[in-house]
Amino acid sequence: MRNSSKINTLESKFPILAIEQDCLLTKEADISVGFEVQLPELFTISGEDYEILHSLWHKAIKVLPQYTVIHKQDWFIKEQYEPELQGENLSFLSHSYEKHFNERPFLNHRCYLFITQTTKNRMRAQSNFSSLCKGNFLPKELTNRKHATQFLEAVAQLEHILNDSNLIKLRQLKTDDYIGTPHKKGLFEQYLSLSTDEKESLQDICLSAEQMRIGNQRLCVHTLSDTEDLPSKVQADSRYERLSTDKSDCRLSFAAPVGLLLSCNHIYNQYLFLDNSDENLRQFEKSARNMHSLSRYSRSNQINKEWIEQYLNEAHSYGFSSIRAHFNVMAWSDNPQELRSIKNDVGSALASMECKPRHNTIDTATLYWAGIAGNAADFPSEETFYTFIEPALCFFTQETNYQSSSSPFGIKMADRLTGKPIHLDISDEPMKKGIITNRNKFVLGPSGSGKSFFTNHLVRQYYEQGTHFTAPSYICGLSKPSFVLADIMIGGSNDEENINFFLTKINTIKKTHKKSNFIPYLITDFLSNEALSKLKENGIVIGLIDKLFGREYKELMESLIRVITNISVILKKEPNKFIEIIKKFDKLIDGKTNNLRGDLFEFIVGYYHSNLCQSIEIDKNYRDDDDGKKKEVDVYASYQDKIILCECKAYKTPISLEIIEEWNEKIAFIYKVIEKNRSFTGDKNRDIIFEFWSISGFSEEATQYFQEKKNNLKKYKIDFYKRDEILKKAKDSNANKITDIMNEYFANDDI
Repeated sequence: MRNSSKINTLESKFPILAIEQDCLLTKEADISVGFEVQLPELFTISGEDYEILHSLWHKAIKVLPQYTVIHKQDWFIKEQYEPELQGENLSFLSHSYEKHFNERPFLNHRCYLFITQTTKNRMRAQSNFSSLCKGNFLPKELTNRKHATQFLEAVAQLEHILNDSNLIKLRQLKTDDYIGTPHKKGLFEQYLSLSTDEKESLQDICLSAEQMRIGNQRLCVHTLSDTEDLPSKVQADSRYERLSTDKSDCRLSFAAPVGLLLSCNHIYNQYLFLDNSDENLRQFEKSARNMHSLSRYSRSNQINKEWIEQYLNEAHSYGFSSIRAHFNVMAWSDNPQELRSIKNDVGSALASMECKPRHNTIDTATLYWAGIAGNAADFPSEETFYTFIEPALCFFTQETNYQSSSSPFGIKMADRLTGKPIHLDISDEPMKKGIITNRNKFVLGPSGSGKSFFTNHLVRQYYEQGTHFTAPSYICGLSKPSFVLADIMIGGSNDEENINFFLTKINTIKKTHKKSNFIPYLITDFLSNEALSKLKENGIVIGLIDKLFGREYKELMESLIRVITNISVILKKEPNKFIEIIKKFDKLIDGKTNNLRGDLFEFIVGYYHSNLCQSIEIDKNYRDDDDGKKKEVDVYASYQDKIILCECKAYKTPISLEIIEEWNEKIAFIYKVIEKNRSFTGDKNRDIIFEFWSISGFSEEATQYFQEKKNNLKKYKIDFYKRDEILKKAKDSNANKITDIMNEYFANDDI
């Protein structure tokens, strides 16, 4: 059978002339730069994050020059999960897990961004000027090198803005990404075959008035190319009802229905055409005047005039840039019945966005051809509509499907939409990225939600990857709701005699809480054999610090205990010792110094006074012999003419009035005890001053209370210092070490 259709070679019609320095150059001399885009994962960002994403895209696009085309292309391809059954150490459960998910279908998503610099005439070209319709090309020469250089600099700025956001990551496409390698298909080959399968070969492309076909795959295209097809209102994100409740919202991007939520093979193309905005507005002004002149002949002219004026008012009032835009969904199938179902699905997805679905059958070939990487300037201008950058960006898809962690350590979870297995590291990778500072976990959920099942799953996979587990068997006997009661004993001999106090405390709790079920836990750095045997006899769970946290951590703890025990002497002779230990803790375990904020701040206050006073004492206790009550002072500084007693708070929030009132009762008690002792010591000449030092300052109510109290007190004095005042005192006394510590460990605290 002879084919009577007109045939052309792909080479003669292919619009790309060359790839130079990873930039695409078309036969019409358009320059394009392509990127692979990594978007945030599905269901991981909030409504506020979507607003930030929208703002980022807007900021990035604003740096591009006139007559630039932004083409964002999202590929959604059906694939099947390929199990990893060849592992050497694959256990029976892991093998069964992989077999269970064998060939599980899922929708793979890839996103590309192409920035094309073209000319004014090319931006206005219609479909009959497409490169598909031309017999000959007349290649242009880029005579203005400066023009191309400025464009590439603007693209570099766009890349920098988006990459700095930590929400979007761009990777510039290289030559091999476009044309492929002997072992991998390139982007051109994938697009011209509508397949990412490495085994498939190129097929005939059939273009006709009724349909477009690539091999056996038939295309259908739905377009948004007219303002009448658009919703009355757009926004950066929308509520996903399926996972939302009355009390909580699950947010997705506005265009998510034509993205990951559309479960068929499709490409979602998003085009923005940056014309000369001022020229566009002048044309609209002219058109409005014409409509006004013709308004008496037709009411529609009057309505059009009002719409144009409203557009102009928005542009001038808010400084919006006039652009053109187009969006289309290109889906395909080799099954005619499935294709009909896909058409309905795409139409429903667009309708859920309150858009009017328009199945385009005339320009399918032209729209497909313009979607070739770097050929966006070939897009027909009659398929675009005028808008502003802000509403146009609402039609960008802003999320991708779940990605497996790059870390070799982790657990297998399932994609929430498709059930595809995902390798997820919830311990090491988040800590390296600074998202978490410890690896503690707790599983929360209602009865029957699968807490025990998940925990078994997690523990089993961690164990298979070489993680060490300890689980005393007598814990299994606890069937009632229970809790862990832990105590820490470090820095002592911890022999049989010393642990008796801990055992007595446990027995007392058991007697007073008969109905409570708890696990007694002792964390220590050393135990004698006799003490170990006695603890086991009493059912105590034992944890040694070097086994739980490592030997280096144990040595640091011992050093820290020695320093804190002798802090008064250390402050006078070796003030650097405490700082060295803190820095070692910071280096050993990120964020652990957060637990030592209070001690570190007491050191700062003590160090300041130690340079000026006669003697100093940390954590000094005052006891009233009459009623047995006692109170503690963080820093006690003895001067020749005064005694200063300091309260030190390293809270991250301002000190409240309630805390100040409690402190006021405390200092009244301490003053009473000091006065009693003065009658014995004969020391009645020195002033007593109570100071309150706070890193994050004080609330307005607390500050006002301080001022009133300070003015009315006669028996003793009070002073209070916040961050800036502490730094000033350090500067005045040449205590540079205080300034260094404050800047290094308390730099991000609120004042």
